[in-house]
This record gives sequence, C-alpha cells and structure tokens, in this order.
Amino acid sequence: MSDRIKLFGTDEPPAASRLMTAGPLSVEFVSGALRAIRFKGHEVLRAISYVVRDRDWGTYDPPIENLTIEEEEADRFALRFEAACEAPDGARLRYRARIAGEASGRLSFEVDALSEGAFETNRCGFCVLHPIEHLAGTAAEIEHVDGSTERSRFPDLIEPWQPFKDIRAITHEIAPGLRATCRMEGDAFEMEDQRAWSDASYKTYVRPLALPWPYRLESGVSNRQAVTMTITGDVAALSPAALQTGLVEIALGDATGETMPRFGLAIAPEEAETALAEIARLKAIAPRYLLFHFDPLAGHGVGDLKRFARIAAECPEAEIALEFVLPARGDLDAECEAGAQAIREAGLRLETLVVGPDADRGSTPPGSAWPDCPPLADIYAAARRAFPDVRLGGGMFSYFTELNRKRVPLEPLDFLTHATCPIVHAADDRSVMQTLEAIPFIVRSTRAFVSDKPYRLGPTTIGMRQNPYGSRTMPNPDNKRVPMAADDPRGRGLFGAAWAIGYAARLEGGALESWCGASFAGPRGLLTEHGGVVPLFHVAQGLAHAAGTPRLALASSDRTRIDGFATRGEDGRTSLWLANLTGEIQTLRLAGRWSASVLDEASFLDAAPGEMPAALPLAETIRLEPYAVARLMSVAAKGQDA
Repeated sequence: MSDRIKLFGTDEPPAASRLMTAGPLSVEFVSGALRAIRFKGHEVLRAISYVVRDRDWGTYDPPIENLTIEEEEADRFALRFEAACEAPDGARLRYRARIAGEASGRLSFEVDALSEGAFETNRCGFCVLHPIEHLAGTAAEIEHVDGSTERSRFPDLIEPWQPFKDIRAITHEIAPGLRATCRMEGDAFEMEDQRAWSDASYKTYVRPLALPWPYRLESGVSNRQAVTMTITGDVAALSPAALQTGLVEIALGDATGETMPRFGLAIAPEEAETALAEIARLKAIAPRYLLFHFDPLAGHGVGDLKRFARIAAECPEAEIALEFVLPARGDLDAECEAGAQAIREAGLRLETLVVGPDADRGSTPPGSAWPDCPPLADIYAAARRAFPDVRLGGGMFSYFTELNRKRVPLEPLDFLTHATCPIVHAADDRSVMQTLEAIPFIVRSTRAFVSDKPYRLGPTTIGMRQNPYGSRTMPNPDNKRVPMAADDPRGRGLFGAAWAIGYAARLEGGALESWCGASFAGPRGLLTEHGGVVPLFHVAQGLAHAAGTPRLALASSDRTRIDGFATRGEDGRTSLWLANLTGEIQTLRLAGRWSASVLDEASFLDAAPGEMPAALPLAETIRLEPYAVARLMSVAAKGQDA
C-alpha cells in the first residue's frame, strides 16, 4: 500500500504549489489559482481564482498549459498560462491568464476567455476569498459599480444573504495605518458569507445570483476580467508577521463546564446490509446513537426499516434516531401516519425523529423563487400527532446555509439539527482542512437564533451525501479530490481521521447535545473493502467513549498545525486526542506523564484490523508524522492516583 493511500485514500498527488515572492509580497501558485496572498507575512487574501462551474455547480479542473514564469528580479514576478474547459455537449471555453506581482504590494490577475460554441455555465469568472479569523466583524469599505462608497463591516455572525452587492472594490485594514484594496473588473461582483458552507472565507464572485443560471457564453465572444490588489499606507511601520515554526506547545486547563457531545453514526438504507454483516465492528465503536435515513420518495419502505430494526436490536444501548423525509405533497397527517405505520410494522425501536419536507433538501439561492412547501409548523404538528412518544427534531438535512436562510419554528421542536460538508466549493487538501476555522462561527451563529434549544450536528463527513445545489453529487470514478463528490477518498486515510479530531476540537464551547461525526458503512464509512477499518474508525471509537465526559480546556500554540481535545474520565485520568493537521512532520510538547498510542503511516496496517497501536510511555515531546493522530492517557507518578 502506497504512502499516499495511507494518507489520503488515493494515489492522486496533492496539488503542487509554487511560492513566488516580490520583496515583502508572497503568493502561492496552485492549480491555476493564487493562494496564501501575504504582505510581510500577514495574510491579506486567502485566494484569487478563475472559476468555471457547470450547471450542477460542479467545478471544472482544466490542466494548465503553456506555463511561463519570470522570477529573475527580486522585486517582481510574472507568469502566464492557458487552459481549456470542455462541456458535455462539446463546447469549449479557452482562456489565457496573466499574473504579475510587485514589491509595492501590487498584484494583478487578468484573464481573457473565448468560447468555441455556446458554453453553458452557472459561473465563469473570478472568485476572491478574504480570510475570516482576523477579519470577522472588522471594517470594510465597499466601492460599488456606480462609483458610490459604502463603509461597513465584514459580518461577524454568518449572513444568510449577500452582505455586499454590485462591488467594484473592497478595502480593508491589514494593520493600523495600512490598507489593502482589491479591485475587480469585467462584470458586477457580489459577496457571500462562505462560512455558511464551512468555508474559511468571505467569497466575492462574479455575476449576481439573481441573474438567470445556467447561462451560455456566446461562441466567439471574448470575455475579459481582472483582479488587482494594492497596498497603501505606512508600509515601513508594519512589522513582519511572526512565523509559527518549531515546537507546538499543548497546554491543558481546567474543566470547561461542558461535556463532550454524544457521538453517533449515520446509516443509510443502502448501507444497512453491510452494517449487519459488520455488526461486531459497530458494537465495538459503541456509538451513543444511530442516525438512520428514510425517504419514501427514494423508494425506501418497510423492508429498509426492518433492516434498521435488526441493527437497533444488536445495539440496545444506542439511541435510535430516524431522519424522515416527508414528501409534503398532500395530507400531512396521512403522510406522517403512513411513516409511523411502516415503523410499527417493521418493529423499529425509535426514540428520536428528525422530520423535514422534501422541498427543503434543495437550496433556494438569492433571487430564486421559494418552492411550494406547507408551513413547517404544520409539518411539525402532524409529526407530533403521528409520533407522540419520541423526541422531535427539525432543521435541515443539508447545511447551515439552508437553515440560516429558512429559520425553522423552534417552539414545536425538542432540538434543532443540520449537517456540514467541507467540499461544496473546493476539494484541495488545504481548503478542506481550513474549513475547521469556520466551525466555531457556524455553531455560534446557530446559537444566536436558537438560544439554549438543544442542538445536534451532523452528519459531518468529507464526502457529500446529498447535493442541495444541483441534480446529483459529482461522480468520482478515478478516486480523486472532487468537489461535491459523494465518495471522497480522504475519509479512508489518515487525513480524514486528523480532520475529525480537528472538528471535535473546534466544537468546544458550542454545548452540542449530539454530533453525528461519521457514517458507519458505504463510501463515507469506517470499513475497508478488505474487512478492515479506516483510521477514522479509531477516532470514532474514541469520540463515542468520550461522550458525556467533562471536557478540559486545551490550548495549542498553533492549532493550524496540531489540535485536539481533552477529557477527564470517571477514574480521574485525563485522555487526549491530538492530530497533525498538516502534510509536514510536526513536534509537540506537553507537560506531565503520559502514555501515547500513535496512528501514522508506519502503524497504518497494524491498526487496520481494528485495534489502535500499543501505547508507549511518552517523553515531553512527541513527533507526529503527516496527518498522524495520537491517543494519550495520563500516567500517575508513583504513590499518586492516576
């Protein structure tokens, strides 16, 4: 088995990155886009990319052609390249790009595009990403297409709709007295709060969503767009950003006052037979609840519910929850009662029901007409009448985006829920791992309108189980990194295990009741084709074991490199799960006496049968290979309790 398979679940290499500098300006050139745009080490923009998307919002990934790079002078760089996208009907879009950077902080990215045949697209043009962690709630100056200026702020809580429209330029402060202006030309731009999809950015994109899509680019008609960034102010007064290098310090604090959420696993009807065949694996994880999915419109029936009932009977300690997709096409009471009758006939033990109308599984973007749907209050009332003895949940089967745009009535519900997916817009490794930055914003924004209502989250898998923005999830026959793919290979690698630990770390302070952090079987599941388990299996087992235990404060000196969570068990011992969230070797330091079990490339195959590697005494420092995960347990000194 190759190292790439162990790390990412695929032999596809990560996207190559080339660092280019012009004095204090630095950028990374990755797959035709600019990433990590910094001035004196300070992140100014997260990315500038030229994006072409199909009618299902799938993103084209054309190969770069005729790349030329000029870096002879220390105070400037330039590059050019070409690319071509081919639509299913044979139409092609060719474009030429020019990028130039200067030591003054000026950065330009220009594209001339020409279609051969009428090229259908939902979006064709530039996307500019501003980072979130240091900009949320800070001042922004917007120059509009008509020349007017608006003084405002980047949203703090996540905006359901576009915070800014008809944009020509955005100016923000890098440091006191130093400002960056990003000017966008060639079309009208608007901004969306991409944190809603768990992206770690505010995205300014071309062509307002209120205009019709998909649309066609006329054959033979040139389309030119340009993005230019400039830096103004007292450059000399800006101190270089401190580089985070060397050891990562991990410090533990007191109990935070919250417990770890109850951890659950999702099982869809098509995964039930595998789950039954691997029931010993499921019982070994001991999830606190199982989240089954039932959709009459997809042909699910009593037979599927009977298989769920057999799984539930094997897991008597687990809460049984069911997602019930209500057609909502006719009499609501009749539809709910039909579901209740099928559950009774199947003999399915049911403690919890999440109900939602089929219409709400699709997104309603800005400017679009809302689909016909009965009032949610009526749906919840009908569900309560048909299922009087279960806890009733509502929200969205999809993402926070949809929940934030359609706030559900809370009074009829016992809890609220939604899912997340990190590959809605991009599927490169860096973008997926950066989505962890957005999780605290999602939880805090949800809490802002649900208050102390019990809050459940999930499923939260890397692969996309359902596409609210198109007619399908994207196929991935070559096992690559594909946005909106149902099957993302990284869930089977160390990457997926590390990402889940980073996710758990970012849930601190959210007071979640429950979290469905994985699927058990299927393309997003914890089992291999050869009877073994993936690294995420061990993390899921640890999260299930930690559920309900007191959470301890954990601080990482650089949580972009190493992060994790800590709990205290009934025996008084402290347990930690830590993960290297990067593709580079990292070293951490942690005070105290610990034993550590480390899952990495070297121990990958040994852990595949189902047991974590043996725990060994830990020195004060520990070296973690790329995307390695470590389970640590406190060790008492002689004469002391553990």
